[in-house]
Amino acid sequence: MSPEQRREMIVQAAIPLVSEFGAAVTTAQVAKAAGIGEATIFRAFADKEELLRACVAQAVRIDRAVDEIAAIPLDQPLADRLVEAADALQAHLERMGRVVGAMLASGHGEPSRGRPEPGARERSMDAIREAMAGLFEPDAASLRLPPDQAAAIFMGFLFARARQDGDELAKESIVDVFLHGAVKQ
Repeated sequence: MSPEQRREMIVQAAIPLVSEFGAAVTTAQVAKAAGIGEATIFRAFADKEELLRACVAQAVRIDRAVDEIAAIPLDQPLADRLVEAADALQAHLERMGRVVGAMLASGHGEPSRGRPEPGARERSMDAIREAMAGLFEPDAASLRLPPDQAAAIFMGFLFARARQDGDELAKESIVDVFLHGAVKQ
């Protein structure tokens, strides 16, 4: 196993533990979950802090969600594609929220630490929007807007998920209102 593969394997084993324990996770717990000796962690990472930073960096990476969106079959109805995309984005936000939330809850989230590089958020949003636009492409002729604009508006719907009596609206309802409006025909 290459050093990079070993690091990745350790991070993948650590993320569920970081989600649960935040910075209070021990390297012994991570080693046990990864099926390795604790010393192996310190051959892959300089210290626990570096491992935690790698876990947070992995959790906020958008490429997994982008790949899931890009893999949605384009031969199914647009509504079904959009519900699948909403599922992929929700899963990404939940993964990210669990790790970052646990780190903050364990007192490991000072604003000066782990700041993303300038423009990282914009690049992530652009990647999501591009993948989402691809879902609209097969139906471009029937859209009132270009696929990239339709994708941007749909993402706004998703990220501003309305709550009704404390419960999130179903993704299917959001997709239906997005595609057909709120007014009965």
